[in-house]
Amino acid sequence: MDFMKKLEFKSRILITGVNPYVTVNKSRSEYLKSGWRKTIPVLVQLNGAPKKPHRINLVPKGDGSYYLYLNGQIRKASDTKVGDTVSVLLEFDKNYKNGPVHPMYQWFRVPLSRSRRAKISWDSLPPSRQKEILRYFSRLKSEDARKRNVKRAISVLSGREGRFMGRLWKNGR
Repeated sequence: MDFMKKLEFKSRILITGVNPYVTVNKSRSEYLKSGWRKTIPVLVQLNGAPKKPHRINLVPKGDGSYYLYLNGQIRKASDTKVGDTVSVLLEFDKNYKNGPVHPMYQWFRVPLSRSRRAKISWDSLPPSRQKEILRYFSRLKSEDARKRNVKRAISVLSGREGRFMGRLWKNGR
């Protein structure tokens, strides 16, 4: 890994709801990217894996520390699980591009534009959440999967309580 500022520490994998994570404390986050208060794009390895560092965003906890949520890909690559103590290697992702990298497909844009409440909720979502949804949609292969997921997305964005993308949504968030 070609690090600008390398941050290496040991931590235990914890879980909140269904989301495994490691905490990155305030002093570590300041070392990584001083003065940053929003999500921090990072490249990460756990126990030296995966070989090519995985891109993840550190999510602010509100007290200066951050959550490093560990998705299934990185846990599988590092053969780790909740409760394990891991060696974490982080680097600020200097190649990160802000905003959605995936297009808003017409099969999502049209239904979204037809629901005023869903559109207002969409526009109020942080760019990182919009990007996450568009990335998720880009991976859908079948027409049935697209229809099913667009219906679910419009429902939760319209303020109905429900699950979408592994989260419980309330009031369009």
